[in-house]
Amino acid sequence: MIAIGCDHGGFELKQAIMAHLTERGDSFHDYGTYTSESCDYPKYAKLVAKAVASGECSCGILICGTGIGVSITANKIPGIRAALCGDCFSAEATRLHNDANILALGARVTGEGLALKIVDTFLDTPFSQDERHIRRISQIEGD
Repeated sequence: MIAIGCDHGGFELKQAIMAHLTERGDSFHDYGTYTSESCDYPKYAKLVAKAVASGECSCGILICGTGIGVSITANKIPGIRAALCGDCFSAEATRLHNDANILALGARVTGEGLALKIVDTFLDTPFSQDERHIRRISQIEGD
């Protein structure tokens, strides 16, 4: 199950991503927002991050205007490794090397076509399981 959420700036892109996830056959839970009316992104970033951190969802996708606010907020939740990606190489690398569990996107900086390719890359790339990356993630987590 994929957790997905956005603020008003990411609402339209979230709609496109959810349609794409449906086409892929992926299950997801929409944590809001549910309209394009102005709202505060931390509320939705925290809902998605807590769903991923608790294990309720295996990973998450967050969208705001730039992706910066939702990524900062999500990374405050223990166990979350949210990565803001604007290209497929970064999406692949953050899964391979960082085992990122939330993808953050900026709807005002990344077009829909590219965003959908980034989503595919993020979801389809497994963590490498390399010892050096496991060691580094442990250091990030404070172990």
